Amino acid sequence: MLGIHDTTSISIKLSFFCCIFNKFIFFHLKKGTKLRIADFVHGTDGLGNQNFPPPKGKPIELSAADFLIQQASCYPGKVTVVALGPLTNIALAIQSDPHFVKNIQQIVVLGGAFAVNGNVNPAAEANIFGDPDAADVVFTSGADVLAVGINVTHQVFFTDADRDKLAESNGKYAQYLCKILDVYYSYHHVAYSTKGVYLHDPTALLAAVTPSLITFTEGVVRVQTTGITRGLTLFYNKQKRFGEVTEWSDKPSVKVAVTVDAPAVINLVMERLTNS
Repeated sequence: MLGIHDTTSISIKLSFFCCIFNKFIFFHLKKGTKLRIADFVHGTDGLGNQNFPPPKGKPIELSAADFLIQQASCYPGKVTVVALGPLTNIALAIQSDPHFVKNIQQIVVLGGAFAVNGNVNPAAEANIFGDPDAADVVFTSGADVLAVGINVTHQVFFTDADRDKLAESNGKYAQYLCKILDVYYSYHHVAYSTKGVYLHDPTALLAAVTPSLITFTEGVVRVQTTGITRGLTLFYNKQKRFGEVTEWSDKPSVKVAVTVDAPAVINLVMERLTNS
């Protein structure tokens, strides 16, 4: 995770990638919560320490939450948000506008570790850990939410050989990505002893673009907000009816991804990038 200044810059620089998959990606800039800087994963600039020139575009005047509310209101039932970071601003939108959860078509969340260890610590995945209170608001809001956790994204593995194929291609975006991947590959080699990387963000994005690539189950998701398991995502499948009233009672269900067609995801990513 990076600071708001760096994240805004990255959002503008990477905006052209949206056209590759014909979807908009809203990057959620954190405000008012403690940032966890993961420069050892993504580089100090968030783009593999390439220090590209400053972006030519400028951020809009609206806050991220207000922009989400505006777009959902202008295009009710037609806007899908692919949340590739902490859920702070989506939670703010939910809390600020009672109509937001009905106006938004779907919120696809890259986050959570369902029945597996996290990637920040054994309990928590990074994006949920970044703002667990916001995540709990989103999961219990009643919006159409699909969570794509690392239990699924770790099924999609981009090998060193795949990266070599990108480097050999003439794709403009393929070459761009190859420049920024060194830090990310090095992190995986050290942290996971792997010869390749997990494709977290592309998997979540493609789950929104091509839902048939994944299977999912439905149930209630709550997020632990304090203590040693802060950021833990807990799933209740509703197969048992509990007699007492608890913090789980009457909470709406969300979708939680279970499997993914990993070869299809890899093929789509390679095709779009090499032909870009």
